[in-house]
Amino acid sequence: MQATDAVTDVTDADFAAEVIGAGLPVLVEFTADWCPPCRQMGPVLKALAAEEAGRLKVVQLNVDHNPLTTNAYKVLSMPTFMVFRDGEPVKSMVGARPKRRLLEELADVI
Repeated sequence: MQATDAVTDVTDADFAAEVIGAGLPVLVEFTADWCPPCRQMGPVLKALAAEEAGRLKVVQLNVDHNPLTTNAYKVLSMPTFMVFRDGEPVKSMVGARPKRRLLEELADVI
């Protein structure tokens, strides 16, 4: 994965390299295909990735296809958002929200 303004999918196999090893804060959406609130967040995350490119990396991890990472971070509800900075989770939020509110909640970690 390259630094872009797009939301990119990550997997158990590349999570450490793409999220833990990232040089900037990473917003991870733990998502599932069957989750309507997750689908609702798609346009919000795409806009956020474009607006914050270079300051924040935005990725998605499908919980059904990536159980190792999902279980490691004890994700039980979708969507769950986690912000990783310097390889560590620094913030966690559960549930869909408008972009303005998401930006307010991210202000102290990006």
